[in-house]
Amino acid sequence: MAPKAESAVPAATPVAAVPSNVAAKKVKKTAGETINSRLALVMKSGKYTLGYKSTLKTIRSGKAKLLLIAGNCPPLRKSELEYYAMLSKTAVHHYTGNNIDLGTACGKYFRVGVISIIDAGDSDIISRPLE
Repeated sequence: MAPKAESAVPAATPVAAVPSNVAAKKVKKTAGETINSRLALVMKSGKYTLGYKSTLKTIRSGKAKLLLIAGNCPPLRKSELEYYAMLSKTAVHHYTGNNIDLGTACGKYFRVGVISIIDAGDSDIISRPLE
């Protein structure tokens, strides 16, 4: 018998294997860039109120400079806060996490649905745009 002729199509070349211990590089933000670190600085050096009722009082009195609303805040409550903030020309930021995450970011062991920042202290949370 005659030997088989090789086909004209070359065999598939093996793909270079990526080592399993190499992870994708993450873009790391600097310490002053994240909202949580700015919020922690406000908790240390600034003035703030936690909670819905006290936040409404600070908005109505015109003292609030910035509102942080948790992601799972009820829609009716959220729209009411946004409405009062619009009337008093107060900035509003929608926090990406839920009320448990916002409470943890504030350094508290309880849930926080909304926080109003009256005085930022040493933080630049009001002057610089939030992510």
